[in-house]
Amino acid sequence: MSGEAGDVPGLDPAINRVPPERSRWGRRSSGEQRNGSEHDRGGSTYAALDLGTNNCRLLVARPAGDGFRVVDAFSRIVRLGEGVSLTGRLSDKAIDRAMEALAICRTKMKNRGVTRARLIATEACRAAENGAAFRDRVADELGLMLEVIDRETEACLAATGCTPLIDPQAEGAVLFDIGGGSSELVRLEQSQRTRRGPPLPQIRGWVSLPTGVVTLAERHGGIRVTRESYERMVQEVFGLIGPFLAEHGISNLRGIHMLGTSGTVTTIAGVHLNLPRYDRNRVDGCWMNAQEVNAVVDRLLDMSYDERAASPCIGAERADLVLAGCAILEAIRRAFPCQRLRVADRGLREGMLVQMMRDDGAWGGEQAAAL
Repeated sequence: MSGEAGDVPGLDPAINRVPPERSRWGRRSSGEQRNGSEHDRGGSTYAALDLGTNNCRLLVARPAGDGFRVVDAFSRIVRLGEGVSLTGRLSDKAIDRAMEALAICRTKMKNRGVTRARLIATEACRAAENGAAFRDRVADELGLMLEVIDRETEACLAATGCTPLIDPQAEGAVLFDIGGGSSELVRLEQSQRTRRGPPLPQIRGWVSLPTGVVTLAERHGGIRVTRESYERMVQEVFGLIGPFLAEHGISNLRGIHMLGTSGTVTTIAGVHLNLPRYDRNRVDGCWMNAQEVNAVVDRLLDMSYDERAASPCIGAERADLVLAGCAILEAIRRAFPCQRLRVADRGLREGMLVQMMRDDGAWGGEQAAAL
C-alpha cells in the first residue's frame, strides 16, 4: 500500500476554488458516497478523506495487485478543533480553513473521476455543539456529505490501515493513533492472512482517550514547555490509560512491539533520521528502539519554540503541538514498555480504502478466501 505526508511529488498542488454546486456524490446509509450510477469495478477510483481536529487529509487510489496505488493526495493542517475544548464550538476561522481545504479535496476527487468515496470527520465534529451546522454548510456549499464516525470505528479503521506493518515474527502489537482531539489505543493480535488483499486486523481490545495534541497543548501550553509541564502532561494521559492497561496489560512484552500512526510519531522518526525534509518513503515502516525514541524526545525538550519551528520535520504548524504528542506517546510507552516501535505513515484513510475495496471484491473475493 502507499500513502503520503503532504502532496504526492509530481502532482499539481495548485489550489482550485470550487463553485457551490451539488457534487455527483450523494449520501449513502453507510456514510460512503458514489457517483450517480453503479461503478465499473474494473476501473474504480476510490477516495478516502479524513477531517480531523488538526488535519484534513485525502487519498485517491485505485486497486493494484494485493493493495492499491495512490493517484492523488492532499494534506493540510487546518486546526478545525482549535479552541473547542475551551469554548465547545468550532470557530469561524477554523471553519473557513477547513472549507478551503475541503474545496481542494473536492476538486481533486472530481478531476480524478472518483467513483466511490468515504468522507469522515472525527473528534472536533463529535465534540463541537455547532458540528452539525458545519457539516450542513459543507453539504450545501460543496456537496460533500461528512460522516462523523464514533471512536470505535476510528480505532478499527486505523487498525485496518496499519495491520500490514505488524512484524510477521511478532505475537502482535500495541497500535496507537495520536490525534488532535482524541487518541486511540488498539491491542492487536497477529493479523489474519488472506489469499489476496491486505491482511485482516485481529483486534483484542481498544480504547479511545479523550485527549489529543491540540486539547493537551491548550490545557498545558505548547509554546514554552518545561520538563515539569511535560511531566504533568504525561501523568494526565497515563491516568486515562489505567482502565485499558488493567484489562489488556501484557506481562511478557518480548513478543509484542508498538506500532504508531500520527503526526507525532512520524515527526519523531523524521528528527531521528535527521531528514533535511520529510520523506515518507524513509519514515513509513521504519523501526526505532526505546533508546532512540528517548534521545529524540530529550532533543525536542531542549529546543526552544523557534528551534522546533525551524526543524524541517516539525515546522511552524506543529511546533506548539509536537511536545504534547510526545507526552501522549510517553504515557503509552510507560503503560506498555515495548522495546521496539514501528512507525506508520498511514492510518484512517488507508483503512477506509481497504474496507471499500474489500467490500467491492477488488482483490478477487478475498473475504471468502481468508485462511
